[in-house]
Amino acid sequence: MKKEIKFSLVFRDMWQSAGKYVPRVDQLTKVAPAIIEMGCFARVETNGGGFEQVNLLFGENPNKAVREWTKPFHEAGIQTHMLDRALNGLRMSPVPADVRQLFYKVKKAQGTDIARTFCGLNDVRNIEPSIEYAKAAGMISQCCLCITHSPIHTIDYYTQMAYTLIEKGADEICIKDMAGIGRPHSLGQIVANIKKKYPDIPVQYHSHAGPGFNMASILEVCEAGCDYIDVGMEPLSWGTGHADLLAVQAMLKDAGFVVPEVNMNAYMKVRGMIQEFIDDFLGLYISPRNRLMNSLLIGPGLPGGMMGSLMSDLEKNLESINKNRVKQGKQTMTQDELLIKLFDEVAYVWPRVGYPPLVTPFSQYVKNLALMNVMQMEKGKERWSMIAEDIWDMLLGKAGRLPGELAPELVEKAKEEGRVFFTGNPQDNYPNALDTYRRKMNEKHWEVGEDDEELFEYAMHPAQYEAYRSGKAKVDFKVDVAKRRAEKEKANTPTTEVALPKTPQVMTVDVNGQAYRVTVAFGETATNPAPAATPAPQPAAAPAAPAQGGREVLSPLEGKFFLVKNATETPLKVGDTVKEGDVICYVEAMKTYNTVRSEFSGTITAICVNPGDSVSEDDVLMIIQ
Repeated sequence: MKKEIKFSLVFRDMWQSAGKYVPRVDQLTKVAPAIIEMGCFARVETNGGGFEQVNLLFGENPNKAVREWTKPFHEAGIQTHMLDRALNGLRMSPVPADVRQLFYKVKKAQGTDIARTFCGLNDVRNIEPSIEYAKAAGMISQCCLCITHSPIHTIDYYTQMAYTLIEKGADEICIKDMAGIGRPHSLGQIVANIKKKYPDIPVQYHSHAGPGFNMASILEVCEAGCDYIDVGMEPLSWGTGHADLLAVQAMLKDAGFVVPEVNMNAYMKVRGMIQEFIDDFLGLYISPRNRLMNSLLIGPGLPGGMMGSLMSDLEKNLESINKNRVKQGKQTMTQDELLIKLFDEVAYVWPRVGYPPLVTPFSQYVKNLALMNVMQMEKGKERWSMIAEDIWDMLLGKAGRLPGELAPELVEKAKEEGRVFFTGNPQDNYPNALDTYRRKMNEKHWEVGEDDEELFEYAMHPAQYEAYRSGKAKVDFKVDVAKRRAEKEKANTPTTEVALPKTPQVMTVDVNGQAYRVTVAFGETATNPAPAATPAPQPAAAPAAPAQGGREVLSPLEGKFFLVKNATETPLKVGDTVKEGDVICYVEAMKTYNTVRSEFSGTITAICVNPGDSVSEDDVLMIIQ
């Protein structure tokens, strides 16, 4: 009989690899007892990645969600773990050191046992502080090797990285095969090397099913000494998700490993609840394509966790591309054609930006850069003509050391724009900020919360937290769900009985006793998919009307408009003077803040949208005269 293999249910990642959202807190606490009743999990992933931002988008308090979600597992003796992005904490952009340190204290107090820390560049300098912070908070520090396949990312590369992390104090190692493109034999060799030198260090394997390697990889890593395997379950296993619990258990059992038995009555309960949540509203955000495995993913190596939102993004980008094609008298493009173009461009871009492992946020950066190249070239512009500031930070070394060399054309572009390459410690670029956020909370008369958890949430996700506190997030979410349901009903109805309104409709949404009046546009009338919300009794002031004779600043893409991206910036206002090239606002799209710079000098005479409002490509953002 071989060694015991334990299972971890990656419940959060199951959802985020399928679509945009995860269940609400009431749904999470409903399913938790049935997961426990299954009797086969030593660990459950309860937090990390976009989990808390999703709570905020719902209009829910994420701190309440984490406390209530982890509690039943603790009572049952099941460990909980979260995904931590090292320098980026729980978000896409870097986090100040004092916010990172508070992160672990808060999550431990809320009931999270294990911090699974990864750096998207595999830069140990970014991971090392997280080891220290996690252990100081009383958490288990599990550190990741972000697996990808390139001339640089060899067996020796990953073996030496694991040794370094363990020497820095990591309690465990996670083989994070986020795209499922790790080759089985190579993964087995990496695990065997770790176990040979450090036999008592637990190793956990996380992979996605998409390209088709991961069942073979699971068997190989277990033969090499792996201790824990991450699994998913139906109806969210396979596809861009994870290998299914039942298949993994049967495979390892046949190979002679000791594996836990599964309470099938409880399994069916959980399976039924997952489907219930999908039918409720979560399925509105799940692309059917994400339920399919696709060997085309071997080439671009895009991670399963990102594929959940990719297809939704592509729908919007395809619409923009086709509008431009129609204007030029060209044939429109299908989503499949755009997907292949994107995959080809990722393959072109990735080596030229230094082979960053394709994991959050750098998978999004590479994908976004590739997609922007495709869109700009479709419009007759040059490749690399639109690069978001967060992507520039990656290219310049501000987020960590790139594994490979940057292409000469990008080095030259950086010099032309006066950008400076950085070789120091990435954390030095992001000074402490908790005092700033504490002061802003005092000014707003907001409580910092138990264990400073509300302070942490505001500092980690400032824009989303403000939208949550104002009620705007819940209104926008409810409106979006209503719109998607109406459109789905129309698509599924063969007759003309269900017709979407041809003009924007006014509806009232109740949020915690406050009535909000919103305008919703459907189908082709929807120029702003996520409408601004105003309280019904006292509507918020509309943005200033465009001034006559001024020059328009247009949105370069579809997304959400923000004047600033964090509390350390001062928002521009009507009457301010700007120069050509100044940063004047941001459009947040595809999880990155895209800088909008003024193309001319002058005075701002109108700001035409409210912060947090959705904008379409070519919408007027400001007037400058």
